[in-house]
Amino acid sequence: MQKIRPCLWFDGKAEEAVTFYRSLFPDSEVLEVQRWGKEGPGEPGSVLTMTFRLAGTEYMALNGGPQFTFNEAVSFSVDCADQAEVDHLWERLTADGGEPGPCGWLKDRFGLSWQIVPRRLPELLADPDAERASRVMAAMMKMHKIEVAELEEAAASA
Repeated sequence: MQKIRPCLWFDGKAEEAVTFYRSLFPDSEVLEVQRWGKEGPGEPGSVLTMTFRLAGTEYMALNGGPQFTFNEAVSFSVDCADQAEVDHLWERLTADGGEPGPCGWLKDRFGLSWQIVPRRLPELLADPDAERASRVMAAMMKMHKIEVAELEEAAASA
């Protein structure tokens, strides 16, 4: 069992969100489901919490009600092997009401913020040539979804 597990607060959509997130990442599964009893306040039998694993990390989803919503102060940063993975996750996470944001950030349809980061971006930003790294940063700052080819082009330009 993971000692620290992030808990995500949903307004009645925990099960839908967990199903969606599990569809995005390999090595994902539901570990435990707790349901509301007759003492409520949720509908008896409906999901209270779901403990689940995404790509090896455990989370808890809680149907807590409308009192709290997600904001950008907390986000999930995803290390993407290549542009194809960036494109796939970007498309899936912004679909059905998700919103693209700047610099590789987006919000999914549940309001949760994600950073979809191609592995090549931090490599280019760590370039020992400060001018190359600066050009990459400037290019990234103009993007929504990160485009590796454009970053490479910026790095190569003089």
